Amino acid sequence: MKIDSVLVAKLIKEQFPEWAHLEIKPVKVSGHDNRTFHLGNDMSVRLPSAPGYVPQVEKEQKWLPFLAKKLAFPIPTPVAKGTPNDDYPFPWSIYKWLDGETVTRDNVVDLNQFAADLGGFLIELQSIDASSGPLAGAHNFYRGAHLSVYDDETRNAIESNLDVFDETVLTGLWNLALASKWELEPVWLHGDIAPGNLLVQDGKLSAVIDFGILGVGDPSCDAAMAWTFFDHESRTVFKDVLKMDEGTWNRARGWAMWKALIIYEDYKNSDSMKLKEAYNVIQTIIEDFET
Repeated sequence: MKIDSVLVAKLIKEQFPEWAHLEIKPVKVSGHDNRTFHLGNDMSVRLPSAPGYVPQVEKEQKWLPFLAKKLAFPIPTPVAKGTPNDDYPFPWSIYKWLDGETVTRDNVVDLNQFAADLGGFLIELQSIDASSGPLAGAHNFYRGAHLSVYDDETRNAIESNLDVFDETVLTGLWNLALASKWELEPVWLHGDIAPGNLLVQDGKLSAVIDFGILGVGDPSCDAAMAWTFFDHESRTVFKDVLKMDEGTWNRARGWAMWKALIIYEDYKNSDSMKLKEAYNVIQTIIEDFET
């Protein structure tokens, strides 16, 4: 199924003709789960790329307005929901456009301040009443559930790369991650805190986007960016702001390690930048633990 500007224009013309005159073009950085397009200057269109991502539409439509009222940083605001038709088989969404650049190490003025701001956002998110929120499960690929759901996958990836990584160290870190669990009431979690879902303006965090893996449960998965983006100093700032106990921090590291290992496994026969990034994350995890 080809999701492009021509398809989006047809959907808009049919279902929201009042916006049919607006320019439609792909965003500079689009995600894997969804394809995103500019709709004029003030809106965006977001379409699931496969059936497994369809539940995200209803979830974001329902919960983002609720969360937005209680968060200091902007998050996406749904404007309308599109319906399936002969051209496109899934529901889809229109959002208000959020200005900003996708975060990189180069466009952040102060990495420690960025870590503090992101940690503060997550603390704020976790403080919102989650009693009726969607419990972690298949709908969000088990973000917020116990890491044991990915036990076989992780151990297989370790075994498959004995010539590259230290099996003893990685197995020890994985066992450490599995040794604890979230003992408190479930809290809100974003589920995919990563550079591609964070926007900056003037070098500072300005918005958090892409809440498709939103859920409630163990928030440790939201701290995986400690090893995928931050350096040692800013990682420490991030941990201090989050006030995570060692068990939760160990699980956060487990989430980062699992993701890096499966990406490495998927791309190890290629020369992809993703392979190099995954390798670097795993080395960062090992070095940070041994420091």
